[in-house]
Amino acid sequence: MAYRINFLLVLALIACSLALVDSQHRARKLFIDLERAQTRSKELDIQWKQLDQLQLAKASMIDLKARRDLGMISASADRTVYLTMPPLALRRQDASLAMAAGQAANKPAAQGALPALELQTPAEPGP
Repeated sequence: MAYRINFLLVLALIACSLALVDSQHRARKLFIDLERAQTRSKELDIQWKQLDQLQLAKASMIDLKARRDLGMISASADRTVYLTMPPLALRRQDASLAMAAGQAANKPAAQGALPALELQTPAEPGP
């Protein structure tokens, strides 16, 4: 009788140990699948962001969002003001002359000062 109980206990122990090994194996497989899914999710997220940035960078998409979301409209020709600036070399030369004049008069000159801009109105379109 004692042998039967011991035999049944050994069988139960072997069955439990096999079930434990099987559950650990399944847990490892599921963990590996989870890691793969997370990696794939990150890749898809990066691709989506790149695609979204490409879509947003299109001029038509920018125009649509500006009109719809911000209520912006295109500027008409009569409201357009054109600014002209001298070439960069002349601006630097004028700034250095202004600095030299400020130092000569013992007045601190503003660094990076640019000459005043001239406003020009657009030419009237011809008939």
